[in-house]
Amino acid sequence: MTSTPVTTTATTAAAETASAADAAAEAADGTALHGPVTDWFDEHARDLPWRRPEAGAWGVMVSEFMLQQTPVSRVLPVYEQWLARWPRPADLAAEAPGEAVRAWGRLGYPRRALRLHAAASAIQERHGGDVPREHGQLLALPGVGEYTAAAVASFAYGQRHAVLDTNVRRVFARAVAGRQFPPNATTAAERKLARQLLPEDETLAARWAAATMELGALLCTARAPECGRCPIAAQCAWRRAGSPAHDGPARRTQTYAGTDRQVRGKLLAVLREAVSPVPQQALDAVWDEPVQRARALDGLVSDGLVEPLGGGRYRLPLT
Repeated sequence: MTSTPVTTTATTAAAETASAADAAAEAADGTALHGPVTDWFDEHARDLPWRRPEAGAWGVMVSEFMLQQTPVSRVLPVYEQWLARWPRPADLAAEAPGEAVRAWGRLGYPRRALRLHAAASAIQERHGGDVPREHGQLLALPGVGEYTAAAVASFAYGQRHAVLDTNVRRVFARAVAGRQFPPNATTAAERKLARQLLPEDETLAARWAAATMELGALLCTARAPECGRCPIAAQCAWRRAGSPAHDGPARRTQTYAGTDRQVRGKLLAVLREAVSPVPQQALDAVWDEPVQRARALDGLVSDGLVEPLGGGRYRLPLT
């Protein structure tokens, strides 16, 4: 008498398991996600200057360097000033690298300015001043890693590449892997998943790359995801699982106050504002603790961000 209910229960469970497996397979294929995400992007994408046709490949490259670990609101004014001053790679390459550091202002991580200057010089020397189209040529530029090469090839030239920044990784972790957050560092499994999700059509793939990044930036945020507005909430594996809390390694948090990074920023601020070499005493005045101050200054010199001169004077680098 109990065989029928047991059979029914088993059949239901099997059906649910098959349904979940089908959903996971469909998500990994990406076809069920492409349309909703790119349609949402077409309607809600922010009007950012590096997305406009007139930005060109150089504008896209500049934005990608600046946006690393820096929010859009801080990048916008510096980006516009930068492109007004250096509208082509050749214009930047003609300047001393210290001028790139000066113009970088308070964006943080100023070694990015030196790397962008080095990339501009290489573009001028190797490619006649035009940002190369080929992914391999982009990757060979100084300061350009896998992410930046893929982003420029995709966003500037409409090519088919998996573009994995923090926002995209978080979208994929939730929508497909069912986890609240991705691992601390990008893994081979994430790269494989990103390639699986990439549309075959080149034009659609480029839109997908931009759309998933925007989705992570605007809705699928780290602290307060707006799942009610998400175009793929119904397909999201994390939502289907009940939005479980993160159970992996503790997520890294960045501190600033009192760190060597803060001291470096204060020292660079003095040098950026100076029109002539700065004496040691002017740098000593910005931070009381002498050991940390000396360590920070030594680090700036070692990184090529500051050039020491005779007589205890310092300046931004000229070469």
